Amino acid sequence: MPGGSTTAKPLDRALHHAAKADLKTRETTDAPMPELPEVETTLRGLKPAMVGQTLNGAVVRERRLRWPVPRNLNALVRGQRVQGLSRRGKYLLVELQRGTLLLHLGMSGSFRIVASGQAARTHDHVDLLVGSATCVRFNDPRRFGSIHYLRGDPFQHPLLAKLGPEPLSAEFNGTYLWRIARNRRVAIKSFLMNSQIVVGVGNIYANEALFLAGIHPARSAGRIALPRMTRLVESVAKVLGQAIAKGGTTLRDFTAGDGQPGYFQQALQVYGRQDQPCNHCGTSVRLKQQGQRATYYCPSCQR
Repeated sequence: MPGGSTTAKPLDRALHHAAKADLKTRETTDAPMPELPEVETTLRGLKPAMVGQTLNGAVVRERRLRWPVPRNLNALVRGQRVQGLSRRGKYLLVELQRGTLLLHLGMSGSFRIVASGQAARTHDHVDLLVGSATCVRFNDPRRFGSIHYLRGDPFQHPLLAKLGPEPLSAEFNGTYLWRIARNRRVAIKSFLMNSQIVVGVGNIYANEALFLAGIHPARSAGRIALPRMTRLVESVAKVLGQAIAKGGTTLRDFTAGDGQPGYFQQALQVYGRQDQPCNHCGTSVRLKQQGQRATYYCPSCQR
């Protein structure tokens, strides 16, 4: 259960309102946002600087994120050793001695490692003071990220409890996806982006994986045979793996933990390539709105 004043029912209501706000923002901007590879890249950037270090406190300049930052965050984390840093979907978990920090980048957030005395920039909302000379600084122009302090099992928290398997895990395989898709009429792209089905496959990588698998994004999930579903799972793993290896996708606001942008964008096959020739067949890549999100596909390669 979450620490501080947050309880399950108020958080459920907050989740509902935040989801509506999220949808409204996407409807008006379709803004690309950090996805699983960007979060994994951030994790790998922060881990060497944080694990094994003691937090000397926190500086909160702006509490009004997606959910309010705990008022007593400084007191909660001060003196606690960072025992581990991990990822669940698009969430980062900082394991402390007496609790867990649950962090989310939101739509525009980034964490940077800076010297403790470095002046804050606009939108630098929270610092985690690591050791004697370093801080992990959270910058979020849209303030849609979040920082929770949890006591107890973090995986029972409402934000994590219902998440599906990780897309790079053995649990996520063709048979699993084919079975859970039976009799489902929802479009496969929306199905793939449902975090209760599989966690962390966001819009960019859903577009790319469906292209690689040769599956039309509007095809009903329940009409995809097992061999094609297996190919889709393999495509998801391949696309995410390549993106992680290249440091994520360069988005308007995203930077990794070391302040450097991702470089996967140069390898995108369909996303953001409306009216450009398909790299495989030369047909113009098309764009359509699907579930309030931009969907890019090749009408010849994807069926």
